[in-house]
Amino acid sequence: MASVSLNATVRAESGKGAARKIRQAGNIPAVIYGHGREPQSLTLNARETERLLKGIATSSTVIDLAIDSKVARSLIREIQRHPFKRSILHIDFQELVAGETVSVKCPIVYVGTPEGVRLEGGILDQIMHELHIEVDPSNIPNHIDVDVSGVKLGKSMHVSDLTLSAGITVLDEPGATICVVAAPKVHADTPAAEGAPEPELIRKPKPDDEK
Repeated sequence: MASVSLNATVRAESGKGAARKIRQAGNIPAVIYGHGREPQSLTLNARETERLLKGIATSSTVIDLAIDSKVARSLIREIQRHPFKRSILHIDFQELVAGETVSVKCPIVYVGTPEGVRLEGGILDQIMHELHIEVDPSNIPNHIDVDVSGVKLGKSMHVSDLTLSAGITVLDEPGATICVVAAPKVHADTPAAEGAPEPELIRKPKPDDEK
């Protein structure tokens, strides 16, 4: 389980006007909520937060949120960004409670070279890049390894083919395709197979030929 730390301070003011002032001061408005607690408005340092988010999988990394003198283990549930500037406008955190499972989207790491690629020149098409799972917060994996070494040309892997650690429940549809080994595309200008006979030239005979 990956975890990082981030500082936050409690803020009393709320609303659009207060959020605008927070951003102008170089900070990010945020909120933390969870089972058994009232939503709490927070302020984050924008530079520190942006730097942290660049190096983690935001959907599955546990954030140890230091709120004044207390630490709350949490997950990021939503990041709102400016549509053009892409700066962060607001972040929602969910506090984690021991014994309560949470749903997270965990990155997929493809392991091995498929048989259809290695022996038959196929191409691995990675359709899914993350897996939606339900798990205890203490057992959230950094990523899900998917071994594709046995996939042959023209074959695919589905969610139902996965074998995961105990305590992890997959929320994606069992029939969802994870990846497929496809045949390489043949372009129209690809030359004919080596050694194949050239096509016979058919033309209308000239008058001299008829004689």
